[in-house]
Amino acid sequence: MSLKKATLLIVIILLIDQISKFYIKTHFALNDKLEIFSWFQIAFVENEGMAWGTKISDFIPSISDRTAKVCLTVFRILAVIGIGYWLKKSIMNKNSRILIFAIALILAGALGNIIDSVFYGVIFDSSHGQIATFMPEQGYDSLFHGHVVDMLHFPMWSGVLPDWIPFYGGQYFTFFDPVFNIADMAISTGIGILIFFNKRAFKS
Repeated sequence: MSLKKATLLIVIILLIDQISKFYIKTHFALNDKLEIFSWFQIAFVENEGMAWGTKISDFIPSISDRTAKVCLTVFRILAVIGIGYWLKKSIMNKNSRILIFAIALILAGALGNIIDSVFYGVIFDSSHGQIATFMPEQGYDSLFHGHVVDMLHFPMWSGVLPDWIPFYGGQYFTFFDPVFNIADMAISTGIGILIFFNKRAFKS
């Protein structure tokens, strides 16, 4: 895969990701839900931290949430620079197309979530109890303190688990409960390709 094709793939994913997030921010209030099918919902939530809403401050209590948020965003930016270098080097070395495709997916997803973290606090106002306004006089937070917008929810099964299941038996459970976005899908798909097609991706 050429650099031109990889760049086009990244741009397309970024556009789909950001258009979907802009639509949700300007048409849904926080925690609004729209059921498409019994197993698929549009559910607007905002993620202030890492995957599954985890925060750095959950592991290091001495760090404030705001400082942890900036550290996380800076780390994401550095990671994207590293992934971008990996992509360029893989293309120059004419590595396998599947490897380049996977790296491009991961890079596109990482960039999509970085845009939210860096800019959304400034370009949108709050979604709590209202539909957000794009480019308000006052955003809901400052630069680098934006929240990642998630909206895709696939509650494929919900019910009480059998008592014989260790730890969770007898508890109410939903599969698949996490809410995510297009950028998350791109990252997960890219990582999945590297795991399941490892030998084809890393031929050398």
